[in-house]
Amino acid sequence: MNKSTKDRIIKIGVELSRIILGCTFIFSGFVKAVDPMGTDYKIEDYLSTFGFSDLSFLALPASFLLCGFEFVLGAFMLMGIYRKINSRFMLFTMCFMTALTLYLAIANPVEDCGCFGDALKITNWQTFYKNIVLLLLSLVTFRYHQYITNFFTGKTYWLAALFIVAFIGLFMLRNYYFDPIFDFRPYKIGANIPQLMTVPEGKGRVEEMSLVYSKDGKEKAFTEQNYPWQDSTWTFVRLDTKVIREGELPKIKDFELNELLIDNDKNMIVGEEDVTQKVLTDTGYVFLMITPSLSEIRKDHLSEFEDIANYASDLNYAFYCLTASVSDDILAWRNEEVVDYVFCRADERALKTVIRTNPGLLLLKGGVVYNKWSDISVPSESELNAPLEKLSLGKPVDREEKDMYNLIYISAIFVLPLLCLKGLDFLFFWRKRHKAEPNKTS
Repeated sequence: MNKSTKDRIIKIGVELSRIILGCTFIFSGFVKAVDPMGTDYKIEDYLSTFGFSDLSFLALPASFLLCGFEFVLGAFMLMGIYRKINSRFMLFTMCFMTALTLYLAIANPVEDCGCFGDALKITNWQTFYKNIVLLLLSLVTFRYHQYITNFFTGKTYWLAALFIVAFIGLFMLRNYYFDPIFDFRPYKIGANIPQLMTVPEGKGRVEEMSLVYSKDGKEKAFTEQNYPWQDSTWTFVRLDTKVIREGELPKIKDFELNELLIDNDKNMIVGEEDVTQKVLTDTGYVFLMITPSLSEIRKDHLSEFEDIANYASDLNYAFYCLTASVSDDILAWRNEEVVDYVFCRADERALKTVIRTNPGLLLLKGGVVYNKWSDISVPSESELNAPLEKLSLGKPVDREEKDMYNLIYISAIFVLPLLCLKGLDFLFFWRKRHKAEPNKTS
């Protein structure tokens, strides 16, 4: 095999490797950057699992760094920017991630590693196998980084690098202060919550229970139909459950609302009432103010939530404030803010899944999510100038159409400036060549 053929084979292998690595890292970083708070919660899970719960305050900055780092590595690799140092970072990252995911696959401390956020869930073993492939590809780009094609020349690649970093940074900030622009969670607009709380008939988990009794030192398993309930010589030992078929699990399994009953003096919670079905079967509009923790609530836009509550009261729409806070915090916050909300206690992780900002607002009708808003985008009093039936706010949103529009919009913001830089790059090259030609002829 001559040198030119060998170089051509290496070139093809390197280019295929860099394309796969670049696209994978861009996708992984992008879907995490869509939801930096979701990545924050996943990092908190890891810290808790490994016994570092005291470092949970680092989860959010770590989330931003991880999302941005992955996206930048992938974009630099795909475009051949800083190819030598970037290929080293890529190899180091894949060595670390492959070792980590091997441990996760064996020990299984968390069911989902979160490598693709909520957009694509794969098992820990699938993640490990994926990382083995990426590690091999990163070895190729590390060994032959000089074969990676530069999309930009030295005149403009630093500008392209700066733009990529700025783009992903601003994109993450947008999704942090507002709700994620793409919603991969089960509570997205258009979701039918009651349906998502169940599994289609015939597709659920199938279990077989057996009742184990003992007699004369020997154990025997019975079914619910033939266990010896009338024979006192048998002693119950335990209940065994055998999984016959894993089946599907409901996408929503922790949505439960318990209304807090407060005494007449407004200073004590005297009981709770499950209102989950009442809320989900209400054929009218239902506003749900979501605040996982009242002690950590952002207060900049609380007046808008009061306007929403007053608007709901005037038009006989239900309004609930859902929180996972303890009773003392609820009563203290209620008296401090002088509000007369109907409070419901709910699971903290469920509330954080519904909407990422604290607080946020959800609009339901018949258990279907009609709309949702972060605290910064809650409708103002001037927008609520008619019943919801007559406002666009109260009409179902075509989520697929909106997602497609947003995808095109975000892609254009990312790609078009880079193409302009490439045009500038070409202009520099053309001028340099144009200046060199007269010198040759002379």
